[in-house]
Amino acid sequence: MTRGTTGRVSGAGRVIPLVAVAHGSRDPRAATTVEELLDEVRRARPDIPVRAAYLDHSAPTLAGALSGLAEAAVLPLLLTEAYHSRVDIPGALAEVTARQPRLRVRRGTTLGPHPLLTAALERRLTEAGVPVGDPGTAVVLFSAGSSVRRANATVAAIAADWAGRRGWWSVSAAYASAAEPTPEQEVRRLLEAGAPRVVVSPYLLAPGYFADRTRERTLAAGAEIVADVLGAAPEVASVLLERYEQALGAEDRQASA
Repeated sequence: MTRGTTGRVSGAGRVIPLVAVAHGSRDPRAATTVEELLDEVRRARPDIPVRAAYLDHSAPTLAGALSGLAEAAVLPLLLTEAYHSRVDIPGALAEVTARQPRLRVRRGTTLGPHPLLTAALERRLTEAGVPVGDPGTAVVLFSAGSSVRRANATVAAIAADWAGRRGWWSVSAAYASAAEPTPEQEVRRLLEAGAPRVVVSPYLLAPGYFADRTRERTLAAGAEIVADVLGAAPEVASVLLERYEQALGAEDRQASA
């Protein structure tokens, strides 16, 4: 991971805090994973104040995380551009800034798509004992799924790009909800199509309901291996820091235009 020693400084001479917004989950492992990821960010960039916020189920809320700050870079801990990034986070920010009109917020983009996230997927498969690019292995890349077609199309594009850059038997997309094929459907289809073996790669940030259910169902459908979620992979922390710099740089460019 690229390490820095100097954070971005506000007009008041303070380093601009990074506030990472996750969806939140009833499963306590999700918040633990978020904190592990942000600890990875803190180790890489100890100069940047880093806070977590959650849209639901966990604390603090975005309002709580922004409390006491004069400005911040607010970054979605989300892998695709869908409802939460397009509606929930802007809505929560509008409520906060209505109450704190002097708060200066720089909004960043979602983590994905990004080549480093594919590298993180490969890290998790390698850890599970799957050689990267094995021509005898078909990979099912699955996301949570979304009612926003563009978000699902993004996952399909990631799968197609991954297949094109490596020597896998195939890489195909699947969705745990809101779209098809489901991961277990795709595992069965690949086995019926003659895939020598099928492994499953979760395009998920944290463990929880979708990860657990999909692991159980895809193994029952014949998948040989289900890799771990992305979690606190160093590649994910690097992407988050890149989004931080991009959020600050975008406003700097607008101010100088």
